[in-house]
Amino acid sequence: MASRGGPRAAGTDGSDFQHRERVASHYQMSVTLKSEIKKLIYTHVVIWLLLLTQMVVGHLKLLPHDQVAMPYQWEYPYLLSILPSLLGLLSFPRNNISYLVLSMISTGLFSIAPLIYGAMEMFPMAQQLYRHGKAYRFIFGFSAVSVMYLVVVVAAQVHGWQLYYSKKLLDSWFTSTQEKKKK
Repeated sequence: MASRGGPRAAGTDGSDFQHRERVASHYQMSVTLKSEIKKLIYTHVVIWLLLLTQMVVGHLKLLPHDQVAMPYQWEYPYLLSILPSLLGLLSFPRNNISYLVLSMISTGLFSIAPLIYGAMEMFPMAQQLYRHGKAYRFIFGFSAVSVMYLVVVVAAQVHGWQLYYSKKLLDSWFTSTQEKKKK
């Protein structure tokens, strides 16, 4: 090999080191998945803040009742859904597997379960809106049940993808852990 400023070794152009500069695939996967999960967590925080705002405005009566309806019952337990996201973010700096597992379990409990309950709670009102065209709750002129079903659908997708990517990240971390144990 060549010295810092001296001549190159015979038979090489100095580019034979590139094969050693590749990052292992599970590390690349970990970085990519962390980035995707962070985007989903930030999206979840936006949804969470919108629901929190709707709840505060509804309870404090900052706007007339015909503009912002009182919250549905499922929205209260959904406020706890910020905890799994925080656990997920805490697991990233040191690849903490236990925090990520707790985040995944609590996502099902505090995020997915309230969404399922919310879909069931709002179903009779959605059915009445569909059959009779009557809505009694509104959010800025739109039927509250329609707006909240949209929120439920988007939030379910965000949490579903978050769980999917978290599982793939967990698998990636287990791969790197198993390789470290082999050495």
